[in-house]
Amino acid sequence: MLGRVAADIRVDDGVTDASRLHAVLLSRVALGDQGAFAELYDALCARVLGLVRSVLVDHAQSEEVTQEVFLEVWQTAPRFDVSRGSVSAWIMTMAHRRAIDRVRASQSGRDRDARIGIRNFDAPYDNVAETVETTIENERVQRAMTQLSELQRQALTLAYYGGLTQAEVAAALDVPLGTVKTRLRDGMIRLRDELGVAS
Repeated sequence: MLGRVAADIRVDDGVTDASRLHAVLLSRVALGDQGAFAELYDALCARVLGLVRSVLVDHAQSEEVTQEVFLEVWQTAPRFDVSRGSVSAWIMTMAHRRAIDRVRASQSGRDRDARIGIRNFDAPYDNVAETVETTIENERVQRAMTQLSELQRQALTLAYYGGLTQAEVAAALDVPLGTVKTRLRDGMIRLRDELGVAS
């Protein structure tokens, strides 16, 4: 493919001037010439991929960034200023910038994941202290339960320690449901008072 455009650009000694060739190709790309774009891609793709891969290491990401670079070339070709440097230097600078941006984005993602991981990390807690606290609380409740009537204590024990519903408690004690509700309510009020819990 290079031969078609290269025939127009030869220096006196018969050697193709790659820099001038790239400039001609890019000027045609700026006009929407897909064939010129394909030739420019073929001429510079390996170098761009090599540069990007030297920064990113990961081959798949390098290929992706290389595609992004050439998409940018296609989109921004009309804005290229030949007085500011060669086409290959412009494209290689673009490639290096995009590769660095990808590294920064990846690092930012890892940092964010680390922050989220730290935020979601359950800090170790003192099992002994928690066990002692739970034991003390259980002892307080057991002492408070001794202050209840036998009927209240039975209803609360079946409901809260046994996990029974009010209807199941009524069936177990062979008393009406209304009676169970009253015993539970009165027992809870008494427990709250005994434990010093504000209502």
